[in-house]
This record gives sequence, C-alpha cells and structure tokens, in this order.
Amino acid sequence: MTQDYGYEIDMLPVGSGEKSGDAIALRYGNSTDGYKVMVVDGGTLESGEKLVEHIKKYYGTSRVDYMVCTHPDNDHSSGLRKVMEKMEVGELWIHKPWKYSKHVLDYVSDGRVTHKSLTDNIQKSLSTACSLEKMAKERNIPINEPLQGSHIGIFEVLSPNLDFYKTLLIEEYGDEAETEDRGLLGALKSALDAGKEAIARMIGEVWGVETLREDGKTSPLNETSVVMFASVSGRGILLTGDAGIRALTSAMDFADATMVPLRELRFIQIPHHGSRRNVSPSLLNRLIGNPLPEGQSRSISLSACVSASGGSKTHPRKVVTNAFLRRGATVVGTLGQTIRHHHEMPARDGWSAADKIPFHDVVESYEEAAAKVKEAA
Repeated sequence: MTQDYGYEIDMLPVGSGEKSGDAIALRYGNSTDGYKVMVVDGGTLESGEKLVEHIKKYYGTSRVDYMVCTHPDNDHSSGLRKVMEKMEVGELWIHKPWKYSKHVLDYVSDGRVTHKSLTDNIQKSLSTACSLEKMAKERNIPINEPLQGSHIGIFEVLSPNLDFYKTLLIEEYGDEAETEDRGLLGALKSALDAGKEAIARMIGEVWGVETLREDGKTSPLNETSVVMFASVSGRGILLTGDAGIRALTSAMDFADATMVPLRELRFIQIPHHGSRRNVSPSLLNRLIGNPLPEGQSRSISLSACVSASGGSKTHPRKVVTNAFLRRGATVVGTLGQTIRHHHEMPARDGWSAADKIPFHDVVESYEEAAAKVKEAA
C-alpha cells in the first residue's frame, strides 16, 4: 500500500570486533496526520539503550508504535528489552518457536524427549525472546506473530508463511539438526563464516566477472526472519533481518502473487550483516535487476544498507557489496556509525552523508574457507 508520507530509517551500530547485530529505528508520516515509530530489532543491551536515546532525541517521542523482532537470535532481540523497559510500546511482533514444539516433536526420534522438555529446551535457548514475551504480557502489550500477509503499520510481511516457518523449526530442532547444523562440520563452517578463523587468501574480481555463488545456505532460524515491505510515496522499503535465499525467494514469490511492487525499491537492508550465505546472483537479479555495464546508473536510485561492526574483518563480505554495486545500488554500512536514509523529512544539524562502500577488486576466496573446513575435519 502506497502512502503519501515522509519517512526516515536509522540503522544504529551494534557490536564490536566480529560481533555484529541489527538495531533499526524508523519513523513515517506527515505533520497533518502525525507520525508512527517502529523499531526493528534491538541488537545488544547497549544498542537498545542507544535506540531509546535516539528515538527520544530525533523523533521527539517516548512511544514506539510497533516493535518487531525479526527472529529470536540474541544479536537482534536483546536490546528490545531496554526499549520495552524505558518506552511505551504499542504492539510487539515476535516469533515464538516454543509454541510449535508439539509439531516439531513428531520429527524427534528420541523417545526420552517430551513435549514439555522440548518446549523448555527451546525456551532456554531463546531466553531473551521469551523474556520479551513475558514483559509484554506484564505490560498488557498486544503480541502478534509476524507471518506472511500480516500488516505492521504500513509494512506487509512477505515471509515467512506458516508452513515454511514450521518446516524451518523442524530443521532447527528436529533430528536432522543434530547431524547438519549441530555437527562438527556444521560448527566449523559456521565458525569460518562468522570470521572466527581468518581467511588468508584473497582473489581478484572485476566488474564483469562475479564470484558470488548460487549455493549459499544460512541457518533455519535465520531463514525464519521477518521480511517486510512498505511503499511510501512510491518508494519501496525492504527489511530483511538475517533472511537467506529460501526466505527471500518465498518473499518474492508472495510479492509477485499479490502485486507487491518490489521493483519500486529505494531502500534495501542487506541481510545478515552482508554474509555471502544469504544472497546469490540469480536472487539479486530477480530482486533488483541484472548487473549494469560499469559506469551506468539505475533509472531510480537504490540504497543498500548493511549493519556490521566497525571492527569486523569479514562483514560485510566484499563479494556481496560488489554484487549490489554491479546492480546499480549505492552501498553504505553502519561500521561503527549510525546511518540514515530519509525522504521528505527534516534535515538534522551536524549530520552528513554516509561514506559509500566502494567496489573491491580483491574479494574473499571460497576455496580457502573450504580447504580449512576439510583440513579441520
């Protein structure tokens, strides 16, 4: 749904070193109808404090109309506790995986696991998200599940749908998770992708030759991330959390079926801090368009923004930012600073344009990472 509003999106810095997260505040509306405020993920407790200060200072309010937790990882949910403690919250939108433990139990072969024990284990592993639900109930804040087709203010949820969500929970907590996601090789691959082992070798990349792969795979819990879209004055906004190729494909399929104008995109959140596991060339071709000749611009501007720690050596991946640049996007990142994207909203004293991430002619090598996994195994 297109609205004749102005809007501003602020992505605050989260984490240090290789630890990144997401903390997003946004406001939309006009002086006649008033403004609505939304928080999408809160990062760490520290960034949650900064979100509260930011909203009070720049939005001039102590109310958050919509609080969205895209998925229950701590680097997305922890800071929301601070927002809920210190601000008036209108609605909480959050997934509750423990609610589906009975469904997951059908795919657990260990007879010692009961419905209660599985529920307890899921709640324990996602304690921060559980505490958000508890806090909301204590404050009589409405709690909603952000499933496909839901409307959160002017945003529509494109993914996940309920069947896809249940499938992902089975993958995360069912028997197959033991061998694939929690096994030795899975742990090694996750550690490597998170930058816990340095990737020593780099390779060259030119504008006309893309090395980003088609077979990226992120965790099932990341794939449950809320993907949501809004069109504000004909300008499309897409927020992605840590969604991967499967979730983003599902989102695009739903958008096509329901005539959601994704081609109006003016702002896109690069998913999962710029991980190369979450996007592919064919997905980006479908979402924002094919690569352009070097030096050619898009007919409409597109800002691709990524949240990554200022001290990270691995995020955002250069192969990913290059892929967005090839398709005509302007790429910027938090990298220790707050970045703002806005339209028809007042200027802020002392604020200037964020530094653009350039095209890199040297990117990370997949082969080096694969060799380290094989050697360790």
